[in-house]
Amino acid sequence: MRYCFQLQVRPERMAEYVERHQAVWPEMQDALRATGWRNYSLFLRGDGLLIGYVEADDLEASQAAMAALDVNTRWQAEMAGFFAGGGPNDEGFPLLAEVFHLSESSQETP
Repeated sequence: MRYCFQLQVRPERMAEYVERHQAVWPEMQDALRATGWRNYSLFLRGDGLLIGYVEADDLEASQAAMAALDVNTRWQAEMAGFFAGGGPNDEGFPLLAEVFHLSESSQETP
């Protein structure tokens, strides 16, 4: 399944946020893959709007598996100050509804 979400990065921390994501810890990347996150991308707009896209068989299960890992606890602690609104950004992001998808095959529907 495809999932899309949004968060708001604090404008004064955007440059550092980008810098941190240019060097995501290898063990964090390995953990994401091991817990079922695929084709994970983050897109950042100039005002701090962050759009995330990820594919997973079961996002809730993938999130729960990540929550149990020490590397995720450490990463989330370091990232918490970057977001407006507070709270754990890996569990509380609002999902967006998919309204259209152009697939490689014209037979596929969302």
